Amino acid sequence: MTLSAFEQARLHGEQAIRTTLLDAASHLLATEGVQALALRRIAAEVGCSTTVLYRLFGNKAGLLEALYAEGFERFQRRLAAVPKDPDPLVHLVGLSRAYRENALAERNYYKLMFGDPIPGFQPGEEAILQAAPTFTILQEAVADCAAADLLIDAEPRHIAAALWAAMHGFVSLELAGHLPEPEAVLDTMHRTIAGQFLR
Repeated sequence: MTLSAFEQARLHGEQAIRTTLLDAASHLLATEGVQALALRRIAAEVGCSTTVLYRLFGNKAGLLEALYAEGFERFQRRLAAVPKDPDPLVHLVGLSRAYRENALAERNYYKLMFGDPIPGFQPGEEAILQAAPTFTILQEAVADCAAADLLIDAEPRHIAAALWAAMHGFVSLELAGHLPEPEAVLDTMHRTIAGQFLR
């Protein structure tokens, strides 16, 4: 007898159940649209009762908050896992690659984090606070480059924001299937950015 996704997750505890429900919800949102984000539909997808969702998330609004926060938590973990390097530029390039890897691996969450798949959804203050550390990691990496006197005379946080914007544009095009040679484009973008921001 095959176990449902919920039954399999239950073998591993509460966190596994929560992750399974969020992954199912993000998948339904990406493949079927916002109308699929009914608690009853998500419960049917994983094989549990709606009571489980109400217990973990409270209501649909709580589920959306949890989806947003989960996406950024995974994003932060991937960025934080990039090893530091004596050369801060190597670390910065590593972060940009981790950004892309996360977007490709977690594309359902990425669309919720940086797109607008749910009309009218605005994350609450707590969810926004959970998202903030991802940008802090990038800012600190740029600050390290500035401390090593590698950057042009510009505000490091503005450079960090520009780098984020460049990576977001690149990743958005790749996810939409508009970059037939993404690796080559990414390498070119790194060289272009280096020429603009480095001394």
